[in-house]
Amino acid sequence: MLVAQPINTSSGTQLRPIDTLRESVKLAAGLTENKLLGHDAYQRGLDAIHRFGERLRGFDPGKVRAVATNTLRVARNSANFIADAEQALGFPIEVIAGVEEARLIYIGASHEASAVQGNRLVVDIGGGSTEFVIGTGYEPQLLESLYIGCVSHSMQFFPKGAIDAHAFKEAELAAQREIQVISGAFLKAGWRQAVGSSGTARALADLMMANNLNGDVNHPEGLITREGLKLLKKKLLQFDNVGEVELLGLKDDRRLVLPGGLSIMLAVFNELGIDSMEVTDGSLRIGVLYDLLGRAQHDDMRFVTVEQFMQRYAVDRDQAKRVGKLAADFLEQLPKPNLENRSDNLALIEWTANLHEIGLSISHNGYHRHSAYIAGNADMPGFSKKDQVRLATLLLGHTGKLGKLATSEGFLDWRMLFSLRLAHVLSRGRIDADLPAVKVSLEEGGFVVSLPKDWANDHPLTEFSLKKEALEWERIGRSYRIKLK
Repeated sequence: MLVAQPINTSSGTQLRPIDTLRESVKLAAGLTENKLLGHDAYQRGLDAIHRFGERLRGFDPGKVRAVATNTLRVARNSANFIADAEQALGFPIEVIAGVEEARLIYIGASHEASAVQGNRLVVDIGGGSTEFVIGTGYEPQLLESLYIGCVSHSMQFFPKGAIDAHAFKEAELAAQREIQVISGAFLKAGWRQAVGSSGTARALADLMMANNLNGDVNHPEGLITREGLKLLKKKLLQFDNVGEVELLGLKDDRRLVLPGGLSIMLAVFNELGIDSMEVTDGSLRIGVLYDLLGRAQHDDMRFVTVEQFMQRYAVDRDQAKRVGKLAADFLEQLPKPNLENRSDNLALIEWTANLHEIGLSISHNGYHRHSAYIAGNADMPGFSKKDQVRLATLLLGHTGKLGKLATSEGFLDWRMLFSLRLAHVLSRGRIDADLPAVKVSLEEGGFVVSLPKDWANDHPLTEFSLKKEALEWERIGRSYRIKLK
């Protein structure tokens, strides 16, 4: 956990770390063969998060962001763990996709690494995944996440810390096969600076410096060299088990995962043709904070992503704006539940309206299902998995049958869905016609739509559509009353 203070300067805003808490929980080591998070790892994680929660007491929820990465992307019981962890922490926890993790890692690394003209390659070897990013300045451009990590690799190829030359070779080749899938695109893009971020890279650099494995080559922030990696591997192979390894600077929490991390880094150097790599402490945590700072300063990456999708799928912007404006107006008329973040939901309404017709690029029939599939499965920088699920659900439900959503226990956005569906019905003509003052309200078990009777009589298709909409809501047990006055 990182606590930082924003410092405003004439050149922009910087984050100054003021407190850090770190516990090595190794959730990835707790995954069973059935991809379940085992009891011991589950409890270790909750205990650590509970302790972190004490440090965060009194923080403004808008100034805290907690993210979960690979282990909770793949664990089948991750939803249970997240629910328990959120209660222990006192704040929401987002499970982020691999590509989103890569984006945030690059943001953090680019703010901490030495400046360079041209492309920068950032590699982050985590416990269960490794992220690769090429970017320029603070902007990531090419992002990939592979399912190889120092914990999972160590468990697979070096069980119980056993070391031998054959296992090392197999571990390197396995990692290199994974990297081959992306190496062509990365080599084509090229880079002038290679940076290793986070724990594995820092641990390797520290070991090389402490044991003089880089020779005369050095760097003030730490350096990993090809020759240094080879010498480190040679030293490890002098022992039969990591528990016996004697190296200056080898920390206990890194001992068991050292062979896995080293074999992956060797594969990275070999497959991408790297001779040396700078190291930075700036990674995911710094990136998350800068991204959170951007949201606070109205520089939210999610709006950029939605804009890119609108361009890619040639969205009718006038229609999107029409639906979004009406839906936001209807939501604002409805009472705000205690736990609702209205500003977040208004943003989600806007994104849904902007993307509700992207499925038309595939087919007119059932386009809403295509829109939902794209939003639910595409790489969407800035969006958490939960963001994407909510977005996809609203896209799926903004038109058509409601029965497909009625059995969803986790769907809580009925006010938003009502607002979007009503806006969609009233915007069917795709023109900026002068709508009357449409009022909406809640009544027990459902909604009330009030509009002038004369206007409804002059617009029989809209009145008919509203009556069909009322029947659809009644089919799922919710009242929907049309009040003509």
